Amino acid sequence: MQILSRRRFVLTFAVLAMLPHAAAAQDAGQILRAAFDNWKAASSHAVMQMQIHRAGGTRTMEMESWTRGKDKALVRFTAPARDAGNATLQDGRRTWVFNPKLNQVIQLPQSAMSQSWMGSDFSYNDLSKTDRLVTDYTSRVIATERAGGHTVYVIEAVPKRGKPIVWGKQVVKVRDDYVLLSEEFYDQRGNPVRRMDTDKVGVLGGRPYPVVITMRNLAKPGEWTRVTTKSAEFNVDFPDYLFTRSNLQNPRD
Repeated sequence: MQILSRRRFVLTFAVLAMLPHAAAAQDAGQILRAAFDNWKAASSHAVMQMQIHRAGGTRTMEMESWTRGKDKALVRFTAPARDAGNATLQDGRRTWVFNPKLNQVIQLPQSAMSQSWMGSDFSYNDLSKTDRLVTDYTSRVIATERAGGHTVYVIEAVPKRGKPIVWGKQVVKVRDDYVLLSEEFYDQRGNPVRRMDTDKVGVLGGRPYPVVITMRNLAKPGEWTRVTTKSAEFNVDFPDYLFTRSNLQNPRD
């Protein structure tokens, strides 16, 4: 009986020791999902400006975006004239780009998703904030911080085995009101490669929102891409044709 009691004690202790880790993993996933829901809700429509800064100067473009659900996104450039009409459509893990000069739609292979989007520091994978960081990664809260009167959760996300992901891990900071503050991307050796920071938090569509974000390639100091969201609305009803290849090439009013 004494041996059995000891075994029960050891088993109970082991289970209790695991509970905080399980709870932390669950909390991290919930926090990330809430941050992405805050970013785009069930659907969203936004008008944005993108600035690409290089040694030779800064290039500025205007664009409009629409998202629906977890995996549909359309981005269309409206200015300047040389870029107007270029558009990108994402539907699940499929991505198409439209070049108005060629009047051609091209589907990108998965191998191209990590490449530069429109010459910026963002990749095609960055276009729409999806819950892949929740579904394809194992995440945990590794620290908490205080900033601006808010608690900030520092979350480490490591890709699950078998997932086609180029990053060794990501470290994400999310405020307690679910504003995404930063994302840092690491290579397979654990070295930081890229970093996205929220430079300004405002209120858009009645919610706290990362109004200005900047992406940097850490191997190229002094270069960056900044996206400013000028206006946004959420939980909007869109017609089904909006997220189609036909509308990508021949947009309807």
